[in-house]
Amino acid sequence: MQIAYTSDVGKERKINEDRVAVFKNKNQATFAIVADGLGGHLGGEVASEMAVSHLGYLFEQTTLNDPLAAITWLKAQVIVENTSILKRADQYHDLAGMGTTLVCALLFEDKYAIANIGDSRAYLWHAGSFEQLTEDHSYVNELVKRGEISKEEAKHHPHKNIITRTLGVSKQAQIDTKIYKKVAGDILLLCSDGLTNMLDDKEIKMILESEQTLEKKCEQLIDQANLAGGTDNITALLIQIDKGGGEP
Repeated sequence: MQIAYTSDVGKERKINEDRVAVFKNKNQATFAIVADGLGGHLGGEVASEMAVSHLGYLFEQTTLNDPLAAITWLKAQVIVENTSILKRADQYHDLAGMGTTLVCALLFEDKYAIANIGDSRAYLWHAGSFEQLTEDHSYVNELVKRGEISKEEAKHHPHKNIITRTLGVSKQAQIDTKIYKKVAGDILLLCSDGLTNMLDDKEIKMILESEQTLEKKCEQLIDQANLAGGTDNITALLIQIDKGGGEP
């Protein structure tokens, strides 16, 4: 399995509130995570850093070796981390209202789990097809689901940045999870909305299936998002399942 990731401040922001990292536990299972911070003067970067560093450290201490057990573990830890972020926000005035999105992959020998809260996304490129694995927890996505606006209208909606679920901000921290089978040659993309607000599915798909290294594909995703405007922080993490599968 190959992994590459990169994060960029973009063209308009002064601070990068995104965080991205990859961790291994005692059984060599892999935990890949992207977080996009929001709220407060410095709150966004604090919340995303807390979520990634704390969850990553705790995962490293585990011996988890299957996705079902990992999901149970993650759901419990997300509740704990949500409380920690709320407590920190209460302690410091300039961190008031801080929170973060979260999208992650927990990868084991033949299966993996995808989990998310907020509007950071996971995608799968498989044998020429490209699909979003996660569902955005956002106001505009609720409007799309109710048939009030189209997906195309959602891209330019004035309230597209309103998130309905986050880690932090609220005492409710419900994370969505799904389990998938690993297939040799598949590519997973975890990203913040700074990428998907700038590039459409077709543009991302073209980069993923190009004849480049995984590192170059990550760089090109960032470069193209910046060329398209780079209005937000941009983070992309790619995971390629090796031919023949195998242990992460």
